[in-house]
Amino acid sequence: MVPGEIVLMGPPGSGKGTQTRLLADAHGWVQLATGDLFRDHQRRGTALGRLAEERMAKGAYVPDEITVGMVRERLAEIPQGTRVVFDGFPRTVPQAKALDGLFAECGRHLHRVVLFDVAGDLLLDRLAGRTTCGSCQAVYAARVRPSRVAGVCDRCGGAVASTVRPDDSPEVVLKRLEVYEEQTRPVIEHYEAAGLLRRVDGVGPVDEVTERVREALS
Repeated sequence: MVPGEIVLMGPPGSGKGTQTRLLADAHGWVQLATGDLFRDHQRRGTALGRLAEERMAKGAYVPDEITVGMVRERLAEIPQGTRVVFDGFPRTVPQAKALDGLFAECGRHLHRVVLFDVAGDLLLDRLAGRTTCGSCQAVYAARVRPSRVAGVCDRCGGAVASTVRPDDSPEVVLKRLEVYEEQTRPVIEHYEAAGLLRRVDGVGPVDEVTERVREALS
């Protein structure tokens, strides 16, 4: 049987994107981040991209049917034997149930869900001044995790944007955290009840958090 897929969960700023990229790079897996899918559609100027941009700028979630459609499209492009690590999906219970259906369609199954525990005040610090590499989408935060060379991505050498993402402005961040509590907490309970959830401490050096994630996946 093909190894099961992995979902990394946590509030905005919890570090799930960084850990997803590290796992994918280390093992040759595929990172599937809905935020990246949305931004790709925005760059291409699609109707879905415009809708996603409008919703994300307000700190709201993109409608489930649109998000699931994008994920279905991306999954179809990934070879059957390649393991997938999900970042930012599912974010609602309907999305979690839809993911089960997508897995049934393509012969995949869920192995583990890892939840990052990070205190709210630290989340705000991490999100303040967060920037993204324009090439590989690696994320940096001016206060807690800057790139080693200003403006240059540690991962690929690409240019790191000097402007903060619109969805990381202070008022939008607070809204995103509020939406997370309302809509994503039930997803945590859903996976906990299924025995698939493992919690890890998301605070500390990146390599230490990575080791905790690896232990949680075993």
